[in-house]
Parts: sequence; structure tokens; C-alpha cells
Amino acid sequence: MEEPKRGLGEAIAALGRLRATGDTKHVFEITRALSSRKPPAGYARLLTTPQGGRMAYERVELCERFGDDAWLRSFAPGTVGAAYRDFITRNNISAAGLADASQRAAVGQPQYEHPHAWYGRRNRDIHDVWHVLTGYGTDGLGEGCVVAFSYAQTGSLGLAFIALHVARTGKQTRPDLPFFAAVWRAYLAGRRAAWLPGEDYERLFAEPLESARERLGISPPDTYRQILRAFAPQMAAA
Repeated sequence: MEEPKRGLGEAIAALGRLRATGDTKHVFEITRALSSRKPPAGYARLLTTPQGGRMAYERVELCERFGDDAWLRSFAPGTVGAAYRDFITRNNISAAGLADASQRAAVGQPQYEHPHAWYGRRNRDIHDVWHVLTGYGTDGLGEGCVVAFSYAQTGSLGLAFIALHVARTGKQTRPDLPFFAAVWRAYLAGRRAAWLPGEDYERLFAEPLESARERLGISPPDTYRQILRAFAPQMAAA
């Protein structure tokens, strides 16, 4: 089966569908439309890390691991695992939900059993962990900042496309607030942080959250929080 042509036009069309429906599957359509057809450089980089070879050999499916309620309940308060557990419970989300969205976006696309495909699923499944580590919420700007951070970490052009759209939309709504600065600083935070795709997430979940942030060099989302404070009175009134 020949893979359909992709590019900026398809990404723009998918963005329109995302704005109209809010369906996360269109995020995956955007990233696929702007993705390179070259093997993922991140997978090759993973193999150079101290634990990367083992993780690539074991190929643990993090979606399944993160969906294990008993495992998640085993983490003490203050750890990354406990923060992740509280985050997905509070926002009524799950790694399985992201997996479902990506699978719906891939209907009709060729599917391959390959280590590169596993690496792609792994990066998909750690998205909400990055929310926890960075401190960005699931509101529109929070998502835009996380994907800007993720673009710096992964080089996925689709993520940059989405982040710029979020900043532009926010600026149109409130020209007085620094939406572009928030997204830019999230990108810079991603550049300065350790390379998170190479982390062993099963071990990371047992680490105290603040210690993990310090070890990984993740700076606090100050500009994002500034914008949230500006919206707080309006949100309270609603």
C-alpha cells in the first residue's frame, strides 16, 4: 500500500478539524503530516544512553504499564508516579486514551512491527508524564507549552506547528498577555533540560518529583503561570 502524500496542506486541514471537533486524533494527523520519512534519530540516540539498549531490547509498552492501577497506587506521595496518578485522575485522562486517538488517526495507514514503531508509541505514552514534570496543565496554553517543550526534545515539526497556533490564538484573544513568550520559554526549557525520551520511566516514577525536576534541569513555567493568574478572575466569575 502506497503511503498518501503529506505536508503542510494536510497539516493545516487537520488543524481545522482539530479546532472544529477538539478530537485529539487530529493532533496525530498533524504530526504525521509534517513528519520526516527518515528513521527516527531519537531511537538511535536512545541506544547510546546507559539504559537505552536494555529498554529497546525489553520494549515495555508504557501505555499498559501506566494503565496498571495497582502499580500506580504503589507510589508514595510526592513521587513522580503519585503526581502522575493524581494528574490523570484529576483530568480524567489516560495513556490508553492517547493510544486510542493515535490509532484512530492511523486508520488506513500502513502498520509495521518494528522497533521504530515501539519508540513512537513510547514517546506518545509519556506525553502526560511531561505535563507532570514541566508543570503545564491541560488547558489550551498548557498543551501548547508542552508541545513546544516536546518539539525542543524531539524535533517533531508538527509539534512546533501546534505550539505556534496555540500562541497565535491566545494572542488574538488577549493581546495584552505574553502567549508567544510562554510558548517560547517552554521551548527553551525543553532545550535546556536533559533528554527525556532517554529516561527509564518505570524507575523515574519512584523518584521524588522535585528531585526529578532538579536532576533533569526542568525550569518552572513562570510565564505560563502568569497568564493563568491573569485569567483567574474571569474563570472564577464563570
